[in-house]
Amino acid sequence: MSQHKEVKLVTTHQLLAMKQRGERISMLTAYDFSMATILDSAGVDVLLVGDSASNVMAGHETTLPITLDQMIYHAASVVRGVKRALVVVDMPFGSYQGNSSEALRSAIRIMKEAGGHAIKLEGGAEIRESITRILTAGIPVMGHLGLTPQSIYKFGTYTVRAKEEAEAQKLIEDALLLQELGCFAVVLEKIPSTLAKQVAEKLTIPVIGIGAGPDVDGQVLVVHDMLGITKEFKPRFLRRYAELGDLMSDAVQRYTQDVKNRDFPSKEEAY
Repeated sequence: MSQHKEVKLVTTHQLLAMKQRGERISMLTAYDFSMATILDSAGVDVLLVGDSASNVMAGHETTLPITLDQMIYHAASVVRGVKRALVVVDMPFGSYQGNSSEALRSAIRIMKEAGGHAIKLEGGAEIRESITRILTAGIPVMGHLGLTPQSIYKFGTYTVRAKEEAEAQKLIEDALLLQELGCFAVVLEKIPSTLAKQVAEKLTIPVIGIGAGPDVDGQVLVVHDMLGITKEFKPRFLRRYAELGDLMSDAVQRYTQDVKNRDFPSKEEAY
């Protein structure tokens, strides 16, 4: 008799419990069905359908060009490949800033059309109205502070944020505000480790870091970066766990050579 093993879904409630018991949360980006299936089966807790798809999937220099329709397409593809992980979807630039009604419409589209489990927004006090309105509709929200790529032209650089006291204090205040509003978690990107530790200790909700040191509740990386598919991006916080770009290039070169030499397909590979 075959045994059916129940798959326990990761929920926002479980992430909170993981923080409370000191268990670290693993999070990676995903943009398509095949990759999502691999990451989910490997045990990643949270899959972020990041607006970084604008960079790694579409080749844009920034995250700004990607549209809500494109994010929904990527998110739906990821959701279909997931059996366990919590799927969080980035709301793209222009879909929530400055207009809470537009923010709610955008979030509802992501949940209805893509089947996402939660959404993520960049910013603190300046987007509180949008966060409140989305949460009122019963949609879970993850915050994002520190380096916020959608504001790259405001900052003018991708360097470490919140090194000065005033900006660090605002980040702490924004993190506490996001928690008070009802966000289930906060991402901190590229800030000093000491500040990230301070925020993680102050908040009761999980704090996920990317370039924020080891003393937070979890870590997130762009999957193409950590697998070595992309080569140009080499920040200090990135650890490459494989060099798939080299493996893929070698495989394609061997395939091309076999085709040109008429070694592929062989008789065994023909009908």
